[in-house]
Amino acid sequence: MANERTFIKGLYFLLLILSVGSMAMAQDKKPQPKTRILFLLDASGSMLAKWENSDRMEIAKNMLTNLVDSLDRYNNVEVALRVYGHQHGRERNDCKDTKLEVPFAAENAVTVKKKLQQIIPRGNTPITYSLEQSANDFPEEKNARNVIIMITDGIESCGGDPCATSLALQQKRIFLRPFIIGIGIEAQYEKQLSCIGQYFNAADVKTFENVLSEIVTQALTPTTVSVELLNDQGKAEESNTNMTFINSLTGLPEYNYVHYLDSKGKTDILDVDALMPYHLVVNTVPPVVERDLQLKPGQHNVVKVKAPQGELYLRQNGPSAYGQLSALVYKADADRALNVLVFGSRQKYLTGKYDLEILTLPRTYLKGVEIKQGQTYTIDITPPGQLAISSQMQGYGSIYELSENGQQRWLYNVPEDNSKISLALQPGKYRIVYRIKSAQSSKFTDVQDFTIRSGATTTVKIFNR
Repeated sequence: MANERTFIKGLYFLLLILSVGSMAMAQDKKPQPKTRILFLLDASGSMLAKWENSDRMEIAKNMLTNLVDSLDRYNNVEVALRVYGHQHGRERNDCKDTKLEVPFAAENAVTVKKKLQQIIPRGNTPITYSLEQSANDFPEEKNARNVIIMITDGIESCGGDPCATSLALQQKRIFLRPFIIGIGIEAQYEKQLSCIGQYFNAADVKTFENVLSEIVTQALTPTTVSVELLNDQGKAEESNTNMTFINSLTGLPEYNYVHYLDSKGKTDILDVDALMPYHLVVNTVPPVVERDLQLKPGQHNVVKVKAPQGELYLRQNGPSAYGQLSALVYKADADRALNVLVFGSRQKYLTGKYDLEILTLPRTYLKGVEIKQGQTYTIDITPPGQLAISSQMQGYGSIYELSENGQQRWLYNVPEDNSKISLALQPGKYRIVYRIKSAQSSKFTDVQDFTIRSGATTTVKIFNR
């Protein structure tokens, strides 16, 4: 009986371990989004033109049939078929001749292949209108990947702007960057198609076959990226910095990560959708932006970003007479502050020179502070002195800072309701100019100069004249 209880306990413990392990694996493995591929097929009259041993349409049908068969083996992939230029002859000049022949559905490969065999090229090439209508073909599903593969042998024939339409629909996240396959397109017209999406020139049947294979690889094979943050010596030793992959069409963040290096100095591998165009923002201070990343779909990509950093430390020796003292940090000779740094704290900055405006009274300016790779630049300030105005009066007045040549610069207004104050000031020479409220003339203005010393209190009494 004891052995049986021991066996049961051991079995329970084993099942518990397996259960926890399964849960951990399930958490690590994120569910893959559904990919919906819409084939947008040109069935204008020119698709009947001879191409090698057949005609363009027949070859396109055969290629698509084989492709649909291969896609049917993928999990979480659905296909649909939209055709344009096939419902009316060219004499009708119908610029709305487009139709969703097979909507998205699970396991509809047979339906798509059957419909392909029924298509007969007849009319013109309303690409723009077809793209507009394709926006309604994709079921609403937030995380789905919507892909268009367009096959055409001509350019827009109805006066529309397919490039602007495609861009607008990508910005609205209706679909990802389309794939455009041109059949027999003359070189001078390729630009009118390449702006719609990623353009492939199928110059011959073999190339057409290779292009379709390449598109499937790009659309369905995972793409990964590693970001190496380089120091001044070009070594990938920087880390623990936020970085954002920005969709360059929408301007919105697609992925946010905090950079990581393992104990061996290797950066981790991240999954991205290569059918989106990206800018990479490394959120150092100031940020580093790598624009228009050239990622190879279906492959592992390494992005190298020069982001050497050092540290700025505003040291605070004991309690400050200012309370929580802070400083504005500027890139050298810049007009706009990068951030506000509180005394007692540390902040990493890109290597280079910076200007600081420390919010003492008067303000302390430090120019050309140089931040070096891997080093800490420490800043201390001279402790202030204290101005004590002992008089309790109502009136109007200001405190000015005096320069060595006697010039004065406004600094502070004395409160009107009560002149008795205690004010922290940096060491230096100052002037107070004050008139009590009851005085009947400007000639009763009281002017006094005084000196503030570090750590000492200077008392000034306003005279009631």
